[in-house]
Formats: sequence, structure tokens, C-alpha cells
Amino acid sequence: MSFFALGVNHQTASVELREKIAFNPEKLSALLASQSHHADLNKMVVVSTCNRTEVYAMSENVDMVLNWLAQVNSIDVKQLANHVYRYEDAQAVTHLMRVASGLDSLMLGEPQILGQVKTALALAKDSETVSPELNQIFEYAFYAAKRVRSETAVGSHAVSMGYAVAQLAIQVFSKPEELTVMVVAAGEMNSLVAKHLAEMGVGKVLICNRTRARAESLAQEIAHRVNVEIIEFDQLAENLHRADVISSCTGSLHQVIHFKDVKAALKKRRYQQMLLVDLAVPRDIDAKVETLDGVYLYGVDDLQSVIEENLAQRRQAAVEAEVMVNQLATELVTQQKIKGAGSTIQQYREHGDVLRQEELAQALLQLQKGENAEKVLQEFSHRLTQKLLHPASILLREAAKAEDPEGLEVLQNSLSDVIEKRRKPKP
Repeated sequence: MSFFALGVNHQTASVELREKIAFNPEKLSALLASQSHHADLNKMVVVSTCNRTEVYAMSENVDMVLNWLAQVNSIDVKQLANHVYRYEDAQAVTHLMRVASGLDSLMLGEPQILGQVKTALALAKDSETVSPELNQIFEYAFYAAKRVRSETAVGSHAVSMGYAVAQLAIQVFSKPEELTVMVVAAGEMNSLVAKHLAEMGVGKVLICNRTRARAESLAQEIAHRVNVEIIEFDQLAENLHRADVISSCTGSLHQVIHFKDVKAALKKRRYQQMLLVDLAVPRDIDAKVETLDGVYLYGVDDLQSVIEENLAQRRQAAVEAEVMVNQLATELVTQQKIKGAGSTIQQYREHGDVLRQEELAQALLQLQKGENAEKVLQEFSHRLTQKLLHPASILLREAAKAEDPEGLEVLQNSLSDVIEKRRKPKP
């Protein structure tokens, strides 16, 4: 039975097609549960995110899985086939490891995908579509992702605006737990800033937004990690002094943070340094504040140059990570082959023992009849040896007939090694 990966991602399919075959957890759970007793569809894990939908399965019928993916999403299978990639065995293992490590992501090295793959495995386990072999492959992929994260720099540089702001704040201020952060506007960008900084352990987050409902929504999302306070928008200026870090991204046509207000805030702070980040276009913060002693002002262009440099560093680190993933995938495939050979070896040993017992019974019967003991033992050893060596002789002949020089060479070398070791005197 083969292991394979089949799916579409941001490189092979449009957003429209990815939306059509995306699964929410409830739908996917029900579909997997309904396939748990299907002979060809009962060993699979489905990873579905905004950028990919992939099926990882143990099966001999790849086309059946493709048909299933098209059918449950009401898509023509021929249309889907034009955008699907397929990997089998070693290539499929390597692909899964690359996905879990963030090497196949739209944003190189992004960490969220590992959690999404783990969630997909857990859901499949709940639906009883994970065999021990499939589980082993996924667990090894998680191990590979952990190695990539800990031993390479592929995920250590900020490559999103939200994360870049958070990293910048930690660089400027050495003790995050003592920081008060203010986000001016609670849109998508500043929400990411607030979430990243909350995860990094800042002391407090002040949310200043024109509509209180949006501010409350963001507050609920991060309140379990950090102390949060909501500030009315018309009270922005008088609260600036409370913040060590200010990230603004309002989308306003006019500046919302003025030079005189920052200057007054500095005085109230006894000139303790401030970091102001302006993510808005047009800009939210008066550029003149940069002239104030103790104020660091960063704009979109400043952060973009940092992100581009960091992305280049991630790409360089990704080369090392790709080598590591390929090595780990090869190790897993080798382990599986050895394990597969182990069952064959066990069967052959059992077969040999059956032959031994048959020949021993015949020899004992001859001895009971009074036949010469030496002759009986000679015949016993000859018959047993012939029967045990017969399969190896057949393998050598079949390899020679098949004109498989590599296979024949492996067999010949292996047998030669065994013979050579036998000839060497024991110390």
C-alpha cells in the first residue's frame, strides 16, 4: 500500500478554486467519519487552509481519492485534475515535511501551518481514518518541522508587518513585560501587532479605535494573554504618554498623532524613550516627531526594507532546511523499508523452522527404525540445506533473467559478504 499526497495550493490553483474545495472542520469531520469503513478511503488526513487543500492517504487507488475530493465539493473531476499535484511514497513524505516546516507556504517559514497540520491529524483520528502507519509518518513530519525550527533560521526573521512591529519593539525595549503598547485603530494590521506583542509577554495593551465594538472584539481576543484597556478615540492625545510603543494604522486622510501632542507626552514621561510605528498610508503620525530626542519613528517603507532583508535571510536558511528535510524523509522511508523487510524476514524464519521440524521428524523416524545414525544425520543436513538455499537460488536466477544488473549485483554482493564473513576466523 502506497502513501501519497494529493491536493492544490496557492501555486497551482486560483483563490476561487481553493475556496470551492476548502473544508470547515464540521464538514470535514462528517465526511471522514462516513468514509471510515470504505476500503479505499479509510486511511487519510485532509489538511485544509486558506492556501491549500491536501489529502494524505494510504491507498492503492489515487484516482478514487481524486474523485472523492471532486465529488464532495461538487466540482468536475477533470477541472480539478488540471490543478492537482500528486506525490507518492518518498516524495509524498518530503512534501508533508516541507508543508509542516513552512517551506511550502505562501509566506516562507510561517509557523501557523504546523498547528494546522496537527489539527488536521487530530480531526482525522477522531474520525478513525488514521492507521498506525499514517500516524507514524505525520509524527515524523512534526519531528522534522521541530528540527527545522530549532536548527535553521528559516522562521526566525520577521516577514510580516505585524510581526516586524512586535520584533522592533522587543529590540528597542529589553524588558517586554514592562511595556505598555497602544494600538491606534483596531483593524487587521494592528490586530496582528497586538496579538504578536501579547504573545511576547508585554505588560499592557491600550486599544484606541473610533468604534468601541471593534475595540472590544480585539480586546476579547487577547485578554487571556495580556492586560487590556480600551480608550475612546477623542482621548488619544491625552493618553499618549502612557504608551512606550504606539502603532497607528487608521486609514484616515489626516494625521491623528501630532507633533505637539507627542512633545507633551514626552514631557509627562520625563523623556523616557518612545517607539512610534506608522503603518498608515497616508501617514497617521507627523514626521517631525522624529526630531524629538527619545522618539524612534518607523514608517511603512522602513519596515518594508527590514522585511525584504529578513525574507532574503529566510530564503538562504531555507536551502539548509530543504537539505535537512530531504535527509529526514530518506531516513523515514528507509526505516519503513526495514520494518517491511522485518515482517518478510520473520515469515522466512518461520518457514525455515517448519522445514527443520519436517526434516527432523523424518530423521527421528529413520533412527527409530534402526538406520545408521551417521547416514541419517548426513541426509538430514543435506536435505535441510538444499531446501533453505533454494529460495536464494531462485532469486539469483530471476534477477539474471530480468536483466536487472543492479538488483543482481546487490544480491551477489550481499551473498559474497555473508560467505566472506563466514570464512574469516573468529578472534
